Amino acid sequence: MRSVPAAAELIDSATAWRRLMVTLALMTVGAAGMYVVPVVLPAVQADFGVPRADAALPYTLLMIGFGIGGVLMGRLADRFGVAVPLRLGAVGMGLGFAAAAMSGSVWLFALAHGLLIGLLGSSATFSPLLADTSLWFARRRGIAVAVCASGNYLGGALWPPIIQHFVESVGWRQTYWGLAAFCSLAMFGLAQLMRQRPPALALAPVNLRGVAASDRPFNLSLGQAQALLCVAGLSCCVAMSMPQVHIVAYCSDLGFGAARGAEMLSLMLACGIVSRLISGAICDRIGGLRTLLLGSALQTVALMLFIPFDGMVSLYVISAMFGLFQGGIVPSYAIIVREHFPAAEAGARVGTVIMFTMLGMALGGWMSGKVFDLTGSYDAAFFNGIAWNLLNFGVVLFLLRRTLRPAKTQTGAA
Repeated sequence: MRSVPAAAELIDSATAWRRLMVTLALMTVGAAGMYVVPVVLPAVQADFGVPRADAALPYTLLMIGFGIGGVLMGRLADRFGVAVPLRLGAVGMGLGFAAAAMSGSVWLFALAHGLLIGLLGSSATFSPLLADTSLWFARRRGIAVAVCASGNYLGGALWPPIIQHFVESVGWRQTYWGLAAFCSLAMFGLAQLMRQRPPALALAPVNLRGVAASDRPFNLSLGQAQALLCVAGLSCCVAMSMPQVHIVAYCSDLGFGAARGAEMLSLMLACGIVSRLISGAICDRIGGLRTLLLGSALQTVALMLFIPFDGMVSLYVISAMFGLFQGGIVPSYAIIVREHFPAAEAGARVGTVIMFTMLGMALGGWMSGKVFDLTGSYDAAFFNGIAWNLLNFGVVLFLLRRTLRPAKTQTGAA
């Protein structure tokens, strides 16, 4: 184990920032698994001849696998270092895209996404990397985690137009073969640069402001605090998934075409990069909970704007606003865990919360497709997302209020 003085020198060091750049690249590559289905959804639906809800099932299973895999990969990272799950993820991505390309039915296509691309592939490039990054920084932890998480949205900005181009040029199956080769090789190569263990493991666990992390976060048991964060993560991402999963199909239904929808998704996620960086800077000043509460309120506003405005120009503007408003939400959970829970458990605990955010994306993606099938319109799906977002706001406000009460009062209320 590295000595405490040597470990302290690595916190916020040039080594940490160089490692962050590798992390950013890994998360960008791994994001291909998350953003491919919304782009190919119309082509896959037409190819397999299935309803919209069935065509959205691969995304649902991918998010479930992604979430569960995040917990497993987080535990592996806690025990062996993050390079081990990254290598496993490279293999999973390659096999998953290849299996999806050869699928003869939407069910096999969905299983390839859930078990290989989600569970064993992309999951290695999200929550384990968020947790690992949080263990390399203290003074600039918020912005560092935001930069790391921006890789997911950078991938979301880059991959949809690239995938849409190749789907139109060579078909979705050949596009998947190309993704299999590129993602697996790139991830495995970058994983070799991530073998060094985090320095924070040799130091006393401290939160963003240098105060010892409590074994009773929010004056709740570790299990209770974790459960409430999981509820918050689930509910915010049910709401978040509606535009992200269905904007391409929504634009196709409105007559604007899938290419315009892919551009809106790309714009949404590009603005999400800006949002994550700004939120990271805010987080370093006001902490994770307040940043999460702000993002939740703004996401509600953006979802409400989708309902009355459905013109092409309006949708471009609202897509940009949605990205700017909600991009900092998910990274805030990693900061909250790092502020209030032990450092040695960061991988597993961040992975658990992120699992519920992915379950929320999975549930929301499927639910919105089902609502569309039942009503023939996405209006009810937007209202459903708003309701879930209000649940998120309530949970986060409850946790924040507990941190603001005097300790004696909190104890009496517990």
